[in-house]
Amino acid sequence: MVYRFSYGTIVETNAVVKTIKVDSGIPGFGTVASGNPFKWDYTMGPDDIIYGLGENMRGMNKRGFKYVSWCSDQSNQNESTESLYGAHNFMLITGKETFGVFFDTPSRITFDAGWTVPDLLSVTGSATGVDFYVITPRREDTPELTDIVSQFRDLIGRSYIPPRWAFGFQQSRWGYRTADDVREVVQKFHNERIPLDSICLDIDYMQDYEDFTVDETKFPHMKQFAEELKTDGIHLVPIIDAGVKIKKGYDVYEEGMAHNYFCTKKDGSAYAAGVWPGRSHFPDFLDPGVRNWFGAKYENLTSLGIEGFWNDMNEPAMFYSDESLAETFGKIKTFEGKNLDIISFFDFTGLAGSTFNRLDDYQRFYNKTPMKDGSTGMLRHDYVHNMYGAHMTRAAAEGLQKLSPDKRMLLYSRASCIGAHRYGGIWTGDNTSWWIHLKQEIQMMCGLNMCGFLYSGADIGGFGADTSRDLVLRWTEFGIFTPLMRNHSAWNTRRQECYQYEHIEDFRSVMNLRYSLIPFIYSEFVKAALTDSMYFRPLAFDYPSDERARRTEDELLLGESLLIAPVYEQNATGRYVYLPEDMIQVTWQNEKAVQQNIAKGDHYINVPLNAVVFFVKHDHLIPLCRPALSSDKLDTSEFTFLGDGSSYNLYEDDGYTRDVKIEGSIRKITK
Repeated sequence: MVYRFSYGTIVETNAVVKTIKVDSGIPGFGTVASGNPFKWDYTMGPDDIIYGLGENMRGMNKRGFKYVSWCSDQSNQNESTESLYGAHNFMLITGKETFGVFFDTPSRITFDAGWTVPDLLSVTGSATGVDFYVITPRREDTPELTDIVSQFRDLIGRSYIPPRWAFGFQQSRWGYRTADDVREVVQKFHNERIPLDSICLDIDYMQDYEDFTVDETKFPHMKQFAEELKTDGIHLVPIIDAGVKIKKGYDVYEEGMAHNYFCTKKDGSAYAAGVWPGRSHFPDFLDPGVRNWFGAKYENLTSLGIEGFWNDMNEPAMFYSDESLAETFGKIKTFEGKNLDIISFFDFTGLAGSTFNRLDDYQRFYNKTPMKDGSTGMLRHDYVHNMYGAHMTRAAAEGLQKLSPDKRMLLYSRASCIGAHRYGGIWTGDNTSWWIHLKQEIQMMCGLNMCGFLYSGADIGGFGADTSRDLVLRWTEFGIFTPLMRNHSAWNTRRQECYQYEHIEDFRSVMNLRYSLIPFIYSEFVKAALTDSMYFRPLAFDYPSDERARRTEDELLLGESLLIAPVYEQNATGRYVYLPEDMIQVTWQNEKAVQQNIAKGDHYINVPLNAVVFFVKHDHLIPLCRPALSSDKLDTSEFTFLGDGSSYNLYEDDGYTRDVKIEGSIRKITK
């Protein structure tokens, strides 16, 4: 059952799609200590587990740390990081009681999950009111955690479903500066017979970092170039940033100024801050008229044959504001001629960093904000900050639907909040080439699924810092199971395309497994989206009474039949795995799969660097098609099979149709 309790002045976030009447009673779990600002406390039992919160640091069990929903550009994330790119305010508490809670608010909200007081979960709002939803189990024939997530997903609406080609491999790098750079990457993939579906274009393709433009010197004849690549099954996926360059004669800037489409300061003047192009304005995506205008701008690129986009820098990220930059320069002058001691020296060296993404910058500009009562008012941006990136995604999705009403487009974003999951996917932002960030991705996936973000993945190999062959290969071995599979890195790091390394046959083998699995992965993904279920789940969801399963945080259940236990440690040649039931172990190595029965319990599993090991439930069947160099060349008329089941219900469609439904799209395939 879903219960709604409302506190304070409510801002319309677009998170929920069903109207739940406000309950006049009390939540029934925990205590609302304050309604303005909102504060809810819940005393946890000693064995309680907290799942959820989507994209966040630490383990699957969020107990023991403090998390702050505040969409942030966090390129230096580590275990101390409290905020990442998304604000996903849904939690599952299970132990002495089992229930879900969703805090629908667009402003900063803090989750103290036993960090200050070990047995106290305390959730504190800030600037705006909170619609507080409590979800309890309703069906005795469904595991409690699964049932609660299903109800929540029904409340917030169906997850985004991309075109089928988006499940192919995407190669990206900040630094593909010309069309010839892209041609070289594609040619090397093809020369090595490694599958590929997309090349992502970072800011290098733009004219002076201006949204919806193409630098014709570096990328001449973009329409013909896109068509050229499509003949090889390759799609271009360009980046779009939130900041619009302030430049006379640039049509997006001129139109935005003429129609008052940009976020303003309190005095009504357009707010300015520095991003890639320098001083920029920010479209007010909370305004439907602005969304219509900005979404229509994607035609500049769809008219060139582009069918996919990634939205970036939309927290929004800012390098500086006019005000903070002036303040910094002023303070720098005060250090001139001084003897810089230990305190003043670090004050001085910290000035540049303190200019970046400051709270007082966000407090200087305003959004036209929809309220729950249907009215619209001007609210300071920090009151509604967590909606900004999500509404950029909404603007893009709504614009692309008008431009392409019959055909799905690929769309994913960096910033997000719940509600954006209906319009696009997300990638987990600027991670680093560290083994701990591979483990972090494994632990994030289930929380993202709970919050509706099924189409998700991380930058394989790590975005920042220099990677290593073994890290890229191990990360790829996990990435073959994530719906969004993209290798991406920064311009000043070691190149990490898989053909850069020795024994390229190891990468080819792993990538061929991904492409053999695409019909299965696509099928499990679409079924999860259409039935409000999860593509990835913690073991506890299927085995709630198994204490060992409840405490396992580095294994995932995938779809109806798979358990994956990725290797995420340097120099490891295997790992310990817990199996909650008897299963079939599959070892994929050198383009071949070997299967063997393995009993329930703890095992040390050998996993050579060039192998992928996963586990299949008994009485289930996993179809493998013959791999191809791109997803559009996959032949699904013939399959080989893993597992000992007798049949599999394969979802299949044309890969593009927007009206996705299970009825008439399931084909039962048998051995």
